[in-house]
Amino acid sequence: MKLHNYFRSSASYRVRIALALKELPYEYIAVHLVKGEQRAPAHAAISPDRLVPVLEVDGHFLPQSMAIIEYLDERHPAPALLPTDAMARAQVRALAQLIACEVHPVTNLRVLKYLTTELRHDEAEKNAWYHHWCRQGLEAFERQLELLARQRERDGLAASRHCFGDAPTLADCCLVPQIYNARRFEVPLDGLPRAMAAVQACEALPAFQKAHPSQCPDAPDAAGPAP
Repeated sequence: MKLHNYFRSSASYRVRIALALKELPYEYIAVHLVKGEQRAPAHAAISPDRLVPVLEVDGHFLPQSMAIIEYLDERHPAPALLPTDAMARAQVRALAQLIACEVHPVTNLRVLKYLTTELRHDEAEKNAWYHHWCRQGLEAFERQLELLARQRERDGLAASRHCFGDAPTLADCCLVPQIYNARRFEVPLDGLPRAMAAVQACEALPAFQKAHPSQCPDAPDAAGPAP
């Protein structure tokens, strides 16, 4: 199994977390997005959308982080990243998609680069764009966590340690990379107690530490924090 990814890609980071949680070995294939390696013929041949991550397994090339993680969860069900109950599974997917479908698409590298190169916005304007959409999405995520907490309390369940329950799920795989990038862009993270508590719980786990961008072989300084 091979993972074509970039150390600072939040979508790639999600998949690395899932692989680490499931303790699945893989070959790391670096694709440097800033240098444009995703557009090189070799990568374009396996990734029609010229994005990362791409999971290469059994002669197949699977794109899109959410599809990859669900594939891994079906093929390697322990530890499970989605609950068995249909409603709980849908609730976890809703949390994950709030990040993957609402926040990430308007704050990723392609969009930010277009803002500065094609639309001629300066760095301050680019950062203002990022702050607005990232913060708005995280606030919505926090409100969803609050709603789920009230439902758990109503049902007589203990408060969640992670985004949903006492173990990491697909939602945590999405939240932690988004917070990593929010910190890089100095997005204010105050007023998000439930989300940040889940992140703190995740960051204490070896799997999340192993998947961190600073631990990737293509990070500028693999022994220290990535820039």
